Amino acid sequence: MAAPGGGQDRGAETDRLLTCVAGYGSGDHGDLQGSLLQQQLQREEEELRRKLKYFFMSPCDKYHAKGRKPFKLGLQLLKILIVTVQLVLFGLSNQMVVMFKDENAETFRHLFLRGYQDDPDTPLALHTRGDVYGQISYAVEQYLALAEIAVGRYAYVPGVDGNALSLCQHYYKKGSIDPVNDTFDIDPRVSTDCVGVNPAPYHGNFTLKFHKLINVTIDFQLKAINLQTIINNEIPDCYTFSIKILLDNHAHSGRVKVSLHNQASIKECKDPNVSGHAESYAREAFDVAVAVVCVLSLALCGRSVLRGVVLQHEYVQFFKQRLGRGVCWGDRMEFINGWYLLLIVSDVLTIIGSFIKIGIESKDNSSYDLCAILLGSSTLLVWVGVIRYLSFFQKYNILIVTLRAAFPNVIRFCCCAAAIYMGYCFCGWIVLGPYHVKFRSLSTVSECLFSLINGDDMFVTFSEMEHSSTLVWVFSQLYLYTFISLFIYMVLSLFIALITGAYDTIMQQTQETQVHITDLHTFIAQCTDTPSSGKFRGLEATSCSLFCCFDQ
Repeated sequence: MAAPGGGQDRGAETDRLLTCVAGYGSGDHGDLQGSLLQQQLQREEEELRRKLKYFFMSPCDKYHAKGRKPFKLGLQLLKILIVTVQLVLFGLSNQMVVMFKDENAETFRHLFLRGYQDDPDTPLALHTRGDVYGQISYAVEQYLALAEIAVGRYAYVPGVDGNALSLCQHYYKKGSIDPVNDTFDIDPRVSTDCVGVNPAPYHGNFTLKFHKLINVTIDFQLKAINLQTIINNEIPDCYTFSIKILLDNHAHSGRVKVSLHNQASIKECKDPNVSGHAESYAREAFDVAVAVVCVLSLALCGRSVLRGVVLQHEYVQFFKQRLGRGVCWGDRMEFINGWYLLLIVSDVLTIIGSFIKIGIESKDNSSYDLCAILLGSSTLLVWVGVIRYLSFFQKYNILIVTLRAAFPNVIRFCCCAAAIYMGYCFCGWIVLGPYHVKFRSLSTVSECLFSLINGDDMFVTFSEMEHSSTLVWVFSQLYLYTFISLFIYMVLSLFIALITGAYDTIMQQTQETQVHITDLHTFIAQCTDTPSSGKFRGLEATSCSLFCCFDQ
């Protein structure tokens, strides 16, 4: 590709020739200069066609055209390999971290919640005052006896006030309720009473104000060490678990719901010592290598995008100055390679994720979730980018061509269908939410309806509807039947018809001898030079730089 100033130099030379023609006027000299000018214009037009044809060539054709090795293609294949390996290594470590957190959370529920069962469909609840006091005493006693009863190795963490455990009740500032006379006197401001507990003999003296009680919380922290990371030749992490046991009486329905919430933070252990383990920086070195490869890929892809913008400007100026007409936006966007933009985004995500991963392995941070999102998204985009190279082969190009043809109609169709879908979501949430567990929130409603569209859990959704209100039950039947009929038999069928229609159109075009092509490709088609003709080897010779060999 020519340097950015190449078009301006040729324009200046053309203007000089036009001036010479004007100076000579008519006559033999004028005819000679006019002929030279015409030849110059033809050469510039042919050179532009050749540059455009080379720009839209596949890596294999570019190799035949200039004889340069497809280093960019090789770099992308290498990046796919190392990014995938990096993701697998991180996935194994992240899986052990998540498993350690989940298993400890389940352990805490069995240790501190009396009568807890693993069945998620039967939440733990209390119905008498004795049960509430019993649960509080049970949790505190289990906490104090943790060293003797727990299989795992845990340590207490003192709070800011010196107390390891904090037992608090939250209640309305004033609460007087008289159901006999249907009267009440409530001050909705919330008051809090707390009692601190240390790992020492505890004598409970905590009176609950049930008539105005909102909830009771038991907060404490425990420390633990995840030793299983030694399997992956990693230094174990030290965890601090912030545990909150909540006895929720917010509804004042006579049913106190009990739940345990656990938040884990990770930090570097002090003075780690693993016998027979030599400190290794292989993982950090590999992450640095991945980042370096992605930086190189980012530079090459960014350079290709910039070259496309410059060539687009040159093409637009040619049509404007020589032919006196503009270029449509469809032809202009042909120069902006969306695959390069996708690779640039994946490179940026991989670079950021690699540095976060290095920080995790060096125990400087514990952003496992953020790192997983970045590396997972980048690997997804990298593998999607493989389609670009398959698209150079006509038999493998059918997917991307069909998606490109159907995309505008699909987007317009989805906008219309989304309006109906959101209407059903809001309606189901308001009407069926109190009577059906799958309609309790907007997110669960959307998940339920999307599952129904795909034919999942239909009978379960119908059968779990409560019959306490006949009017609501009748409405639920009309609601579900109309939604399923509308979206499965009409909306989903029309959606599939849009895709198949685009596919049929593409197949018909590939079988026709005369296919409609844009002005850009018509202009390029006038260049009859083949990649092996050798006429492309002289392009951009004057603008070759350090990255010239990475042109593919």
